[in-house]
Amino acid sequence: MYSPPYNRVEDRAELVEFMRANNFPVLVTGLGGSLHASHLPAMVQEEGERIVIDMHMAHANAQWREFFDEEVMVIFSGPHAYVSPRWYEETERVPTWNYAAVHAYGVPKLVTDEAAKHASQRRLVAAIDPQWLPKFDALSPKYVSGMLNGIVNFQIPVTRIETRWKLSQNRGRREMELIVAELEKAGETALAALMRKHLVD
Repeated sequence: MYSPPYNRVEDRAELVEFMRANNFPVLVTGLGGSLHASHLPAMVQEEGERIVIDMHMAHANAQWREFFDEEVMVIFSGPHAYVSPRWYEETERVPTWNYAAVHAYGVPKLVTDEAAKHASQRRLVAAIDPQWLPKFDALSPKYVSGMLNGIVNFQIPVTRIETRWKLSQNRGRREMELIVAELEKAGETALAALMRKHLVD
C-alpha cells in the first residue's frame, strides 16, 4: 500500500484497537493469477508478541481452498470522507479523501478441531452479541455440530502490517484543524476524532 512516512502508524496498541473497532474486513487471496475476496467478521487477538486474526467463512465458499501456505491480505477500513478545497485557507488546493486503513498479511491456518471451532464462534458471539450468549450456550450439541460443519474456521498469525492514516498531516496543524471543524459540521465525527488525535505539531 502506498503510504508516505507521515501517514504511517506504528503504535501496536492503536493498530489493534483500530482492527477490533473495524472488525468486518475483506480477506483477499490470489492463486494462479486470480484474485478472490470475501467480506468476513474477524476477531483480533494478541498472543504474546503476535497479533492473530480469527475468522470463518461458509464451507461452500471456495476461497478457503486457496490456503496452500500462501500469504493472504486482510483489509481493515476505518472512517473516511471527502475533503473539499473550500475548507483550506490556501486557495490553490484540490479535492482529496481522508481515511484510515490497515493491510494485515499472514498465512492462514485451518482450525479443524470441533471444540476449537466452537470456542472461536463463542468468542465472536460474546464480543458481538453478549445478550444472546446464554441462548448460544443452550443450543443442542446436534444443531451446533451441524452448523460447525457448514463453516470453515481459520486463524491468520500476522507477519506484517501496512498502514495509512491519510489525515492531511502534510498540510500542517492549522489546515488540519479547519478540516476537522468542517468534518464535524458534516457529521463525520469518527474521522474528525481520529484527525484530532493525530494533529501535527
